[in-house]
Amino acid sequence: MKKAILAASLTTLLCANAQADTLLGLYIGGQIWANEAEGSFGEGELDQAVFNFDDENQGSFFVALEHPIPLIPNIKIASTTLDTVGGATITGSFTFEGETYNANSELDTTFDASYIDYTFYYEVLDNDLLTLDFGITARDLDSQIKVVEQASAQSSELSVSGIVPLFYVNTIVGLPFTGFNIFAEANFLSYDDNTVYDYQVGVSYELLDNIAVDLDLTLGYRSVKLELNDLDDLYSDLTFEGVFAGAIVHF
Repeated sequence: MKKAILAASLTTLLCANAQADTLLGLYIGGQIWANEAEGSFGEGELDQAVFNFDDENQGSFFVALEHPIPLIPNIKIASTTLDTVGGATITGSFTFEGETYNANSELDTTFDASYIDYTFYYEVLDNDLLTLDFGITARDLDSQIKVVEQASAQSSELSVSGIVPLFYVNTIVGLPFTGFNIFAEANFLSYDDNTVYDYQVGVSYELLDNIAVDLDLTLGYRSVKLELNDLDDLYSDLTFEGVFAGAIVHF
């Protein structure tokens, strides 16, 4: 009888803890991303200039809210910055925003871009060994691109904004009794001549794990590709990739 009462008490306690953890979960995270950029852009699919871009340290952060209500998706809002400068000596003429630059011109460019991802997703699996999420993302892209010819100071500038829909998937594999997890996350879409992806893979470590708050440190590799065909007059084939370090807090 005592054993039955004890077992029932433990079961009730465990269920209460599990329910408390799944009622509402708030995640806040950020990372510093040391990336290398390469590629080309222009105002036509066949009229693009290849630039040598500087390596940069970019910032990214997110907020996610999870709940146990069926059919209503969880939401994650993430912000990423992609700012860099570069230069090129073009071998043929290059036209950008109505300005034509002659062959052998030396050009400088400033590429300032950022985007906010609005992700709506469902948890297919959620336990200590395996987490699996699927959803869709609306990527709100905003960028300013400027080209300047060094000798004449001839310049042109393009402002780009638009919404890019993406598929979203996220998985976390737990390594029991170690505090380490392996994770992979991706937003992606490919259609016609457009290919956009943003993926990251890495390892996280549970530095803090208690009832009030969890703290994970992350380390990994991230890659972003923007192959766009006439998004607000922008044609591009750009890739940003490199290692990152960050942290995630779970309340």
